[in-house]
Amino acid sequence: MATPATGTSRPGVSVGPTSEFSLFFQVKPGEGKVLRIALEALQETPGYRPGDYGMAVATIHEARFVLFDDDTRLAFVTSFDGPWDAYMEDFFTSGPTLELFDVIFRHVVGYAGLPDLAALKAFIFDAQQTAAAYARNYGGTVKEIRKAQQVFKAFQQVLDHPEAAEALQHPALRPLLDEAAD
Repeated sequence: MATPATGTSRPGVSVGPTSEFSLFFQVKPGEGKVLRIALEALQETPGYRPGDYGMAVATIHEARFVLFDDDTRLAFVTSFDGPWDAYMEDFFTSGPTLELFDVIFRHVVGYAGLPDLAALKAFIFDAQQTAAAYARNYGGTVKEIRKAQQVFKAFQQVLDHPEAAEALQHPALRPLLDEAAD
């Protein structure tokens, strides 16, 4: 069930341990093209490439930048686990992530740059809009999902082992094998 986040420390709507977070900006006049190039470069940066899970802020489920209105507006939309204050602390103390976002935000109206973190936090609060609706179709935190993927990979290795067939005949493993067959 989606619920509005409580208190001032957690804007957005929450579903279980995960919250949505949406920011909307005006692109500086004439900078839409260079911003689009910066976003394309960001997409090729370690931690942001598709399938590359080495993001410095490890609680992020997904994040996207969207240019719209003929590249005059920019949206940053994400979801993350845990309290908003912890997410922001990770963001502000993650040098690589903060530097990459600086490359993007410098093209939007109202951004004063680094290293004034108080001004940056105010800039982010001003741009934040709470979603009217937010849904998650899978449970689990990023940490839990990654662990499940590791267990699945290890289980596949067991299944591929030549001596696994005999061991897998044990009745206690039947529910696991039935689930794996789906």
